Amino acid sequence: MKRFVYINDDEASKELCCDNRISNTKYTLWNFFPKNLLEQFSRFMNQYFLLIACLQLWSLITPVNPASTWGPLIFIFAVSASKEAWDDYHRYLSDKKANEREVWIVKHGIKKHIQAQDIQVGNIVWLRENDEVPCDLVLLGTSDPQGVCYVETAALDGETDLKTRVIPSACVGIDLELLHKMKGVIECPLPDKDIRRFDANMRLFPPFIDNDVCSLTIKNTLLQSCYLRNTEWACGVSVYTGNQTKLGMCRGVAEPKLTAMDAMIDKLTGAIFVFQIVVVLVLGVAGNVWKDTEARKQWYVQYPEEAPWYELLVIPLRFELLCSIMIPISIKVSLDLVKGLYAKFIEWDVEMVDQETGTASYAANTAISEDLGQVEYILTDKTGTLTDNKMIFRRCCIGGIFYGNENGDALKDTQLLDAITSGSTDVIRFLTVMAICNTVIPVRSKAGDIIYKAQSQDEDALVVAAAKLHMVFVGKNANHLELMFNGVMIRYEVLEILEFTSDRKRMSVVVKDCQNGEIILLSKGADESILPSACAGQQTRTIADAVEHYAQLGLRTLCLAWRELEEDEYLEWSVKFKEASSVLVDREWRIAEVCQRLEHDLYILGVTAIEDRLQDGVPETIDTLRKAGINFWMLTGDKQNTAIQIALSCNFISPEPKGQLLLIDGKTEEDVSRSLERVLLTMRTTTSEPKDVAFVIDGWALEIALKHHRKDFVELAILSRTAICCRVTPSQKAQLVEILKSCDYRTLAIGDGGNDVRMIQQADIGVGISGREGLQAARAADYSIGRFRFLKRLILVHGRYSYNRTAFLSQYSFYKSLLICFIQIFFSFISGVSGTSLFNSVSLMAYNVFYTSVPVLVSVIDKDLSETTVMQHPQILFYCQAGRLLNPSTFAGWFGRSLFHAIVVFVITIHAYAYEKSEMEELGMVALSGCIWLQAFVVAQETNSFTVLQHLSIWGNLVGFYVINFLFSAIPSSGMYTIMFRLCSQPSYWITMFLIVGAGMGPIFALKYYRYTYRPSKINILQQAERMGGPILTLGNIETQPRTIEKDLSPISIMTTQPAKNRSPVYEPLLSESPNATRRSFGPGAPFEFFQSQSRLSSSSGYTRNCKDN
Repeated sequence: MKRFVYINDDEASKELCCDNRISNTKYTLWNFFPKNLLEQFSRFMNQYFLLIACLQLWSLITPVNPASTWGPLIFIFAVSASKEAWDDYHRYLSDKKANEREVWIVKHGIKKHIQAQDIQVGNIVWLRENDEVPCDLVLLGTSDPQGVCYVETAALDGETDLKTRVIPSACVGIDLELLHKMKGVIECPLPDKDIRRFDANMRLFPPFIDNDVCSLTIKNTLLQSCYLRNTEWACGVSVYTGNQTKLGMCRGVAEPKLTAMDAMIDKLTGAIFVFQIVVVLVLGVAGNVWKDTEARKQWYVQYPEEAPWYELLVIPLRFELLCSIMIPISIKVSLDLVKGLYAKFIEWDVEMVDQETGTASYAANTAISEDLGQVEYILTDKTGTLTDNKMIFRRCCIGGIFYGNENGDALKDTQLLDAITSGSTDVIRFLTVMAICNTVIPVRSKAGDIIYKAQSQDEDALVVAAAKLHMVFVGKNANHLELMFNGVMIRYEVLEILEFTSDRKRMSVVVKDCQNGEIILLSKGADESILPSACAGQQTRTIADAVEHYAQLGLRTLCLAWRELEEDEYLEWSVKFKEASSVLVDREWRIAEVCQRLEHDLYILGVTAIEDRLQDGVPETIDTLRKAGINFWMLTGDKQNTAIQIALSCNFISPEPKGQLLLIDGKTEEDVSRSLERVLLTMRTTTSEPKDVAFVIDGWALEIALKHHRKDFVELAILSRTAICCRVTPSQKAQLVEILKSCDYRTLAIGDGGNDVRMIQQADIGVGISGREGLQAARAADYSIGRFRFLKRLILVHGRYSYNRTAFLSQYSFYKSLLICFIQIFFSFISGVSGTSLFNSVSLMAYNVFYTSVPVLVSVIDKDLSETTVMQHPQILFYCQAGRLLNPSTFAGWFGRSLFHAIVVFVITIHAYAYEKSEMEELGMVALSGCIWLQAFVVAQETNSFTVLQHLSIWGNLVGFYVINFLFSAIPSSGMYTIMFRLCSQPSYWITMFLIVGAGMGPIFALKYYRYTYRPSKINILQQAERMGGPILTLGNIETQPRTIEKDLSPISIMTTQPAKNRSPVYEPLLSESPNATRRSFGPGAPFEFFQSQSRLSSSSGYTRNCKDN
């Protein structure tokens, strides 16, 4: 599909009626309420609570005032709607500012001011220096005589280096006045979101050019939100406007990611719902039976002789309403609130600020913080992620001669300097390719120095190195390049640029020497792309050996080549290249095919070697996270040997004999199959050996393996803890993430460039590094950080704390709801199984919203261990990875606690007050008071690090309970008139509270003391060490074990600072043997399960990985 844009012709472009109004808002003033309500009621839990609230409007069945459900429901909906409205209002203000910005357009040859939102497709838009581009334009003219302008695309792709844009060849030489009157048509694709491609054609109407078709590419466009720089003015015709621009098409709400904890909460909610239905059915039947047998015998119960048809439903529906609070109505809002705070903690963390650039960490996704604590696989890019992306030219090989081998710096190699001085042909050509086979833009500073603006750090390193070797790239004027070599100016005219693609893996330029008129093809690229194209008879063995040698040193290599072209050959090829460039369908493939016809019989000049140093802290970070049981895969487009050397230097893999690398290679299906089988066999037989085994595979073999041997490769992924995948494409990176996710592993992908975006978006958690390749990865990610080393703190501190806090909050929310519901159920047994509520409506409404919410929300600042201890002993992350703090077993513990506490509250309350002829309101208030007291002590017991804020929230909330009820007791119409005054004046009330707390918390405290003292968990041991003031000195190496091995891990020493003399250090095993525990996520070489079954750390032997059939 395509569209036709008529230049400067409003009538012809009327059918393209989309104006330039930008709208990123979700709602309008008229559809906010219905649309927001529809979104909220699309969730099952909200539909459930709405049904309950509607049933409560039926006075015959409701045991309480409908306000007890409608109040919290409306409150929760109002909070969610207010948040949506606030966010949307800020989007509206941002849109309004952009839409009302004034711009210049040309209509009927006259320039005039209009608002940006009034631009129509086909309008000619005029820009001045530093103006923001208001829509997608095809460039028609610039202030530069050669038709060049410079744009900054940081807002589009995060890249801060200037990019060159040129006018189409059809517009060259058109006078400024004629630009205002230009007429023509542009044939272009329908709007899409590919910011790197624009395949279109333009035809100008006479008198400009008589129907000559001119091809257009992305280099002829100015895209929305870019800025015009270093150019006095530029003008262009609008082709895409409003939300149809490429940037507008990229906008949108990403698909929400479901965390492992959210999935578990959904399952537990479903289980509680089933339990609730069973309870309702049993009590409903029992109530009807009691009514028909016993109730009619009671003189005070009057039932009509003939009941309506729905009579049998009344009691079950009453119990449904009573038991509806089993599912906490506030859990969704509570979780959203605390998750938002977790994200802020990440952004406020001063220890995760890159001091060099001032870049702070940022959480774009506030809903998945707890998943950081459950990461099992990290898939990382290499360049710019593990390395610093500061490229330094170190060595080279020219004409078979190695330079820089002795001192590690070719720029200071006297042999190379002598070759330059003597005018060696190969060396001069080599430097020429380094200097001009690129997209670098030289810019003069105010001081007169030349500053290079490069899109690639490799290109920048090559151009800078060439300049230091006296081949200085001094100027670029449209298609003309200027080089200064030893004081002599050399000029070239660029005829064609054969751009780099991930498929071609090379870049070429066709230039014409302005001195002698020779046409030359200059090429640079990967060795597997350049060397096979060498001219017949040239020996490339030395070059191949040089590539291998440099790769062994961990250097990045590029091969440089040169070929002189005959003018007839070039002209013939140029026609085909122009035809391929004019095709709208499969243009990139057609261009690559035509380029192949020219890029042959190359004279290989040599190879460059560029150093890319590791970032600070990378080896330590990887080592720490591997101790935490996290597996690492490196996915890179670099050479195999380079990737292996980087992997060795950053502790990614271990050297021999501790480590072993298994290679999967081959160019045919048979070779890959044989290699894969061999590696799999080795993996299976070495799982019992304490050896760090990793496999290495390149992109070609990976493509064959995924296509023909996917099942075997999936098995290999499960068995292997470490992998190095080299020469892989962005799509292959995403495929590898998907394979690990299909095996139910929690994956984290981290990268820094645009080629990592697909991988980052595919992973459960995407982390982008704000690096030198721009901000594309950081913008597409859930979290962005300044340096790779911050990943350790992001996972071990923020991820672990978030998981622990969310696990407690979610289970406590169910506990407090089940507690009050069980009391209601017990009361039904002494109220004729009639579905009567013990508590009044006001108490039920305040219970969830006020009485029990404040203390638990403050748990977001609770820390079971200090950050220092967590970082020193990363093994404790296993608790989170194995889901030990939130699973059916731990939930059963909270379920049992709520049942036990309900029995305690009900039995003590009934025996203390029921036979005193107390009012039912008094009985309900005593029971409610007992619940509030118990929950205060439960929160206090589960809190690990008390602060003033936590004390205020726990005990202040208890005081607040009495203050609120004293106020209600003073209101005659409240239904609670004088109740709290009377109760608090009775010693029996306070004795009852004491008995409830003692009976309810006594066994809980006793059990906790027993486990803490006699069967401590590994976290308990660390807590004891912290409280005794003794630092934990060392943690030994972790033995590599098979996937389900149950084995000890190394012990730790705990040194305590004791006041007693001659007291020996306490020696305790941190990671002891646990015969019942299994590790559910690690491959060979992983440190595996060691935790004993605890109250909050139940065995997960029932949880096994089931890899989906691929």
